[in-house]
Amino acid sequence: MAEEQETQKPQNSITIEEAGPCKKKVIIEIPEETIKIATDEQYETLRKDAQIPGFRKGRAPRRLLEKRFGKDATEQIKLKLLADASDSAIKDREIKVLRDPDIDFETIELPSEGPMTFDFEVEVRPEFDLPSLEGIAVKKTKLEVTDEQVDREIEQLRKYSGLWAPRDGGEVEPGDQIIADATLTIEDKQEPEKLDNVEIFVRHNGFVGGIPVEKLDKFLAGAKIGDVRETKVDVPKTYFREEYRGKKVDIRIAIEDIKWLKPAEVNEAFFARFGVEDEEELCERMRDNLHSRLEQQVRTEMTNQIYKYMLDHTDFELPTDIVAEQANTLLQRQYVSLIRQGLSREQLDEQLEQLKAGSEKQAQEQLKTFFIMEEVAEKLDIDVTEEEVNGHIAHLAIQQGQRPEKMREQMLRDGSLAQFRLQVREDKCIAKLLESAKITEVKAKKTPKKTVKAKKNDKSAKKTARKRAKKPTKLGK
Repeated sequence: MAEEQETQKPQNSITIEEAGPCKKKVIIEIPEETIKIATDEQYETLRKDAQIPGFRKGRAPRRLLEKRFGKDATEQIKLKLLADASDSAIKDREIKVLRDPDIDFETIELPSEGPMTFDFEVEVRPEFDLPSLEGIAVKKTKLEVTDEQVDREIEQLRKYSGLWAPRDGGEVEPGDQIIADATLTIEDKQEPEKLDNVEIFVRHNGFVGGIPVEKLDKFLAGAKIGDVRETKVDVPKTYFREEYRGKKVDIRIAIEDIKWLKPAEVNEAFFARFGVEDEEELCERMRDNLHSRLEQQVRTEMTNQIYKYMLDHTDFELPTDIVAEQANTLLQRQYVSLIRQGLSREQLDEQLEQLKAGSEKQAQEQLKTFFIMEEVAEKLDIDVTEEEVNGHIAHLAIQQGQRPEKMREQMLRDGSLAQFRLQVREDKCIAKLLESAKITEVKAKKTPKKTVKAKKNDKSAKKTARKRAKKPTKLGK
């Protein structure tokens, strides 16, 4: 009988309207008969469970139940009708929502007679047409590992292994670290934030506390101990920390100390730290690492060309609030991508600082790429199995010297596993597109050589510049 009644239940009236970029307004009218059926079901359930003095369980009259439980029952009926109607509308009309609809339940009343009409807005996936996925023009660069590159890698190792030393009587230079007392006066906040003895790294896109500062190196250039520098910052609307997002901040920096990074000496202790016997073995290690990295670089360049092609040939809008709310998610995806490239901890931290300070345009571009690749995955029918995800985690764990199951547990805890899965699927999409791409090999662009003057007493710097016996390793063939 219940099934027959459910079959005969009248359908809700549903109207879908455009409400802006990636937004739809859903208007639903629930017929009076549907409300009556839901009301009867609610009181029938109450009748079975309610304990009413003077009546056996399940025998209390409807009017008494309405008098005693009417207000709560009406609220329960309303909530169930709204939830069922909104869920059915989204499912039946195949609305691709980005998050649950925001329905103001408090302002909607269950009518004593007649239909109940309500509406809500939902943010949806953008609708657009993909360009042709066949024969995308891609350039593949021929790259080679040179002695100069090996020398630069060793110099980077020396810096990463170095120590921060006081810059006595000197001025702030790019790459330095300063110790300062900072005051952040944030828009709409009564009390400024005071940071004592905070470490500030003098980089082009740096941070003072949690505030991103563009051209920080120029702002602090030439400053001395005891100097005070002040500036104003407009924090991007898509900044990952919500408490600073879109705010104007006055920054005051009182410099207490200046330090410079003194590179480590290339000696036996340095070799031992990296598990090699001498400089020759260290150079071979660096050459192998560079070979692998340049192979990945070629792959990344080709991938970026695919992304650019898709972005240039796909047009749709995104609302600002979605860009801001997705900024942190995008940061996680980029973090996973950097880990998979095998970057060191120091390189990873430096890259992340650049990402955190990204502009609104960059955030929009990344989010658009995400939606485009979602559409590509659907069109090419590409998915990722648990075995594939576990395989990639195992490979990454070996690179990082960790146990695969421990790494997976960590990803589950920090929420990066879902992003990792999306990245794996995206990589499969790129691989599929490259299979049918029109690939042309090109020579690498020559970069101007930089002349670095070695200090007279820095013997270790001279040692790394001696002639190598091995020829450059060519890539891209």
